[in-house]
Amino acid sequence: MNKPTAKPESDPHVLQIRKIGNSLGLILPKELLARLKLQEGDKLHVIEQPEQSVKLTPFDDRHARAMAIAREVMQEYRDTFRALAK
Repeated sequence: MNKPTAKPESDPHVLQIRKIGNSLGLILPKELLARLKLQEGDKLHVIEQPEQSVKLTPFDDRHARAMAIAREVMQEYRDTFRALAK
């Protein structure tokens, strides 16, 4: 027989999108915030994954600046990189 499944509202791994003011957002349970060492005001970087999934990582300003520099270099030398890839 099929076992009854828990309601999504009672499952701590299921988050519901809610209206917050004029926006939509997710409320993260305090236990999850504690495990991830996150607090109000922290920023997360969203990485889209295959098959409609996402990965959230803490936002690192140093990494973001390094990636911006890398993008500039890649753009400036795109023809060189294209030739090297052949």
